[in-house]
Amino acid sequence: MTISAAKFSLATRWSKPNGYRQVLLIAFPLILSTGSWSIQQFVDRMFLSWYSPDALAAAMPTGILSFTIVCFFIGTAGYASTFVAQYTGAGRHDRVGPAMWQGIYFSLIGGVVTFIAMFFAEPIFQFIGHEESVRELEIKYWRYLTIGGFFPICMAAVSSFFNGRGNTFPVMWASLLATCLNMVLNYLLIFGNFGLPEMGISGAGLSTVISQIFNLSLLLLMTFMGNNNAKYKTISGWKFDKDLFLRLIRYGLPNGIHFFLDIAAFSAFILIVGRLGAAQLAATNIALNVCLLAFMPMIGMGITVSILVGQSLGANNDDMADTATTSAVQMAFIYMGSISALYLLIPSIFIYPFAANADPTEFEEIRGYAMTAMKFVAAWSLVDSLGIVYSSALKGAGDTRFTMYTIIVLSLILLILPTFIALELMGWGLEAAWAIGVVYIIGLAVAFTLRYRAGKWRTMRVIEQSAFEGPHQT
Repeated sequence: MTISAAKFSLATRWSKPNGYRQVLLIAFPLILSTGSWSIQQFVDRMFLSWYSPDALAAAMPTGILSFTIVCFFIGTAGYASTFVAQYTGAGRHDRVGPAMWQGIYFSLIGGVVTFIAMFFAEPIFQFIGHEESVRELEIKYWRYLTIGGFFPICMAAVSSFFNGRGNTFPVMWASLLATCLNMVLNYLLIFGNFGLPEMGISGAGLSTVISQIFNLSLLLLMTFMGNNNAKYKTISGWKFDKDLFLRLIRYGLPNGIHFFLDIAAFSAFILIVGRLGAAQLAATNIALNVCLLAFMPMIGMGITVSILVGQSLGANNDDMADTATTSAVQMAFIYMGSISALYLLIPSIFIYPFAANADPTEFEEIRGYAMTAMKFVAAWSLVDSLGIVYSSALKGAGDTRFTMYTIIVLSLILLILPTFIALELMGWGLEAAWAIGVVYIIGLAVAFTLRYRAGKWRTMRVIEQSAFEGPHQT
């Protein structure tokens, strides 16, 4: 291909419908909003690393374990965005509000379950078997996160009203404001600044809950204001719709299980690694926190793909869905390739914030393990970009059962069992665990890519057939 032809191809891909430009317009606010969650977690861990090594060691496994429970309900309630996207593509705006409300009703179930989980803190962390000083902090943090479990689930449901229509800026602004609030509260409550009580890891938990309540309140306010009710029935569509709710369960539940098992697999990975020792656990926490800074924006890209695929299929145009997916894959690979190069070339920059105010003697061993883990994070991140985009495209079409079964099989045979055997039975170290993690990510990427290229998703829909308008386009 000549240089002029390449420039023409790039210009065409930039400006065409569902090309680079349109993907970025939707993805950019989502990248910032999902990235803001990463920033919250990063700042939490950074402050806690300054507070004490035990607080840092306790924060990551507890946060991921609690999120493992919550994410099942987030994945199901938030799948309302696919319904909103396909209804929008089909021109059925009157079904948008009711679809969102079914997600809200499901989030109530999730809130009850996570609240009950609060009472099982001690047996859970005694079974995990971390050092006693770490376990006490894990129990404290767990109680705050599970009490507030309803709020992130409901946020996912309410966000579907904006995300599914491709109007992602309101979600971004609410997330950024909540992140700012969380950072301020962390500074005040963890260390007891400006006369407030010094709460340590409990302060981090309380800050998270307060900021989530604030975020949800902003989203609800924007959902109900203006002419949203007149056009989308955001208020009048509040009634429970049995058929629509069951349809959400049918397609959303496998998505929730996929999300749950994905996080659960990494929870098991972290908990097994934690048995190597506090230094290895803290180093793994640091590496995964750094990884999350790049990973969460990719989740924003994945949501964008689901939105555009859903809207395109709602309008019966599967070629447009493929265009959106291809554009996102190319952009994601360039982005994650750049990040991975930085992980390899200058890993110390990413580790520095955790070491800045930590005890130098205590942190030295952690630094060595973290530098090793960063090499694997580079490969992990690059391959993961393909898996995220292709799996998101499948979800946007409704192919959630395949993604669920894939995660069930591969998480067991490529991640959990090999990690347990390598560390517990063979006595291998941290490098073996991270190598196994990279193989697992490669397996997911290959499976989702092959499924997408098989093309079955082109004929799938999650909304009722009567909602379609216009001829099928290929």
